[in-house]
Amino acid sequence: MGTGVIGRIAALLAVDDRPRTSTTVWSQGAAGEARVAEKLDALAEVGVASLHDRRIPGSRANIDHIAVTPWGVWIVDAKRYVGKRVSSDVVGGLFGFGGRRRLLVGGRDRSPLIDGIERQVALVRAVVGDAVDVTGCLCFVDGEWPLIGGDFEIRGVRVCWPNRLGKTLLRTSEPTVDIPHIHRRLAAAFPPA
Repeated sequence: MGTGVIGRIAALLAVDDRPRTSTTVWSQGAAGEARVAEKLDALAEVGVASLHDRRIPGSRANIDHIAVTPWGVWIVDAKRYVGKRVSSDVVGGLFGFGGRRRLLVGGRDRSPLIDGIERQVALVRAVVGDAVDVTGCLCFVDGEWPLIGGDFEIRGVRVCWPNRLGKTLLRTSEPTVDIPHIHRRLAAAFPPA
């Protein structure tokens, strides 16, 4: 056997120690979730109680963040798309009326993200009941936003960035939520992941 064969065998047996794509994506997502958690935790001084990385029982899925505010409960799903423009458009209908609004990230249709947050909202609503307002929010970390317009809503789900999150969650109306009670119920229903 010549060294060429041994070299080829060694190359075949070599271990690829580069990070897997899934590991890199998870790491980026975790960094985004941590930044959103910091923003939510900073709202504790105005009465917001947050739960982070909560398991959905009977599923491998999780809820990134649950924020119990004096005015309702917010389900916040953190997404990190570095340098990708976050926007929406309308397809179908006539001149944008009667059409379906889509979530676009980097020009690609990411509307299934809205479907996912709607499912999480339904799960939380089943725990807290109809007397408490439950709203979904997709919070894009490190995305690019248009200079005019900024955050928006699709099918009742707010779409924003971390620095806009506080303004999105807070209201000036009279508080209606028993925060400690709702926080305990949600913590029990959705244990830490």
